[in-house]
Amino acid sequence: MIDPRTSHRGLSLGHMAATLSLGLGLLCTPFVHAQEAAIRKNLAERLPNLPKIEEVSKTPMTGLYEVRVNGADIFYTDAEGNYLIQGMLIDTKAKANLTEERVEKLTAIPFNELPFKDAFTIVKGNGKRKLAVFEDPNCGYCKKFERDLAKIDNVTVHVFLYPILSKDSTDKSKAIWCAKDKAKSFTDWMVKDVTPPSATCDATAVDRNVEFGKKNRITGTPTLFFADGTRVPGAIPADRIEKQLAEAKP
Repeated sequence: MIDPRTSHRGLSLGHMAATLSLGLGLLCTPFVHAQEAAIRKNLAERLPNLPKIEEVSKTPMTGLYEVRVNGADIFYTDAEGNYLIQGMLIDTKAKANLTEERVEKLTAIPFNELPFKDAFTIVKGNGKRKLAVFEDPNCGYCKKFERDLAKIDNVTVHVFLYPILSKDSTDKSKAIWCAKDKAKSFTDWMVKDVTPPSATCDATAVDRNVEFGKKNRITGTPTLFFADGTRVPGAIPADRIEKQLAEAKP
């Protein structure tokens, strides 16, 4: 037989526990906001040359906070802003570079927002899959990437000429842009080392690509964009290109 007093006491204790839990939950948000305020205040006062802090957020590491400035520049600090760390946060268990993943997410550009009028296309096979790449014609890694890309089929590649290495890069880019067959001139140079013949036309598209790249933090070549907006810096091998194309869902 149930003792009414025991039942009542159990109900009261359960009710008290639920109330306490709710109270702690309500206290959590102001506490977090206070920590963020302390980080912002202390870093701004102690490091006046630090760019304006745009976001403070917790990281998976206990007691460590991410501080974001300039859109996608990442620092790390403690709960009071007493220390500031610049570097990569690595998840050793998952073998993942959390900083790199975060920056890639922050710098992603919706594929349909790329300025395709300033690119030319190379269609392979049925062309169903989509890829955009910013390349400097004098970039050795770009040439390596193009040789690996030659192994990929059924893809439309949007090529943005992005001369950032030298004046000769600009000259070659504009010669390629002004060629009768842009795709052939580009491929002949990148894969076969056939120098693009001199040609003149309105090549301001190349200048606009450089402006777009600087605005969107494209700091090296090649830089790849997949249909889901994923940005991948650097030359990647054919198997990874295939993997990214398969995973990219617009």
